[in-house]
Amino acid sequence: MQAQELRFGIKGGVNVSTLGGDSYDGLVSFDSRTAYHVGIFAEIPLMMKFSIQPELLYSAQGSQFGGFFSVDGFDDQKLDYLNVPVLVKYNIIAGLSAELGPVFGYLISADGERIFDDEGLEIDNKEAFNDLDIGIALGVSYSLKSFLFGLRYNKGISNVNNDEFTSNKNQNNVFQIWAGYSFL
Repeated sequence: MQAQELRFGIKGGVNVSTLGGDSYDGLVSFDSRTAYHVGIFAEIPLMMKFSIQPELLYSAQGSQFGGFFSVDGFDDQKLDYLNVPVLVKYNIIAGLSAELGPVFGYLISADGERIFDDEGLEIDNKEAFNDLDIGIALGVSYSLKSFLFGLRYNKGISNVNNDEFTSNKNQNNVFQIWAGYSFL
């Protein structure tokens, strides 16, 4: 597809995500969490073979708590975001495109590891994480007329942890496989 027509569509797929950056020392670590994403997109033609593709996605991310030992009180860390990727697409050949751009995420919910305040009282897990997440997306997509398929990697660049609760610095890292439908 050449960047000549405005397109709107829906998409969804599989996320394989983990929290990168600081991890627990020793025999425990963060493992991948397999979840999903779903949402809408628009492809806006620019010039020649370039277009801009903003998206609005619900994305289930986070990590599983893993490693050699399991530890009481530590569960899978489920972080669910409303993500807004803003991608520049380059149409390499008919149907095949490369995409690159920022991903802005807003934390909708956090469920997992139990978090305690200074008095030892359990608090809402969402308070332990920053509301805003920023990353960079790099991917490829292929279009068969109205049907689209793609692979994408979102590399987190901002710390997901609230500094009031931990000095660890972690980022969302998400590999996505997706399919979509474009309303021409």
